[in-house]
Amino acid sequence: MERNRKLSRFVFATAEYSSGDWESAPALPENLIDSVARYTSIDVAPSGVSVRLDSEELFDYPFVWLTGHLPVRFTEAERRNLKRYVERGGFMMVDDHNHDITGIFHQTATEEIERLFGRLEQVPNDHEIYRCFFVFENGPPHTNHELNGWGDDLLHLHLDAIFVNDRIGLLYSNKDYSSEWNFHPETKRTLQQDPTKFGVNLIVYALTR
Repeated sequence: MERNRKLSRFVFATAEYSSGDWESAPALPENLIDSVARYTSIDVAPSGVSVRLDSEELFDYPFVWLTGHLPVRFTEAERRNLKRYVERGGFMMVDDHNHDITGIFHQTATEEIERLFGRLEQVPNDHEIYRCFFVFENGPPHTNHELNGWGDDLLHLHLDAIFVNDRIGLLYSNKDYSSEWNFHPETKRTLQQDPTKFGVNLIVYALTR
């Protein structure tokens, strides 16, 4: 990806946009940073940053996370920058923090995405993003919110994406990983399985494809 400067290490970036509650999963960056450090040899910064969607600094970060609960209405500057970012090789993860296909985040975020790029496409469950580090044989792992019947009471079996030259440039999820991964890393000591491992795949894919 064309960027303003060469970062010496991976920095987890959260997209700050003018509408909605972009900061709705404040513990998620620390948790995924811990997972990258724990499971990979990637040189990762110990803390994340927030980056405005309409800023040139966006192009410093090969992976950017975007989430929220509220309506998403990008400004014209945010739209232009997001389109440039994705088309120039950036990877944007957009996750519906409501886990609700009838909810206002999903309806407005997908409208904004498809306005810029055309229709989202279903990602096949044998796509390399599910095998580029940890292996997820059945595609995107489910969250407790899906399994417990919260939100739209659906198991979302696939993720959707905007592809640029056969590479995922923007990945869209209704699975609410934002809630699933919004915990302190120390909590992992009490868990049988670390649910953030799929987040590692997202970051490895973004950095290597």
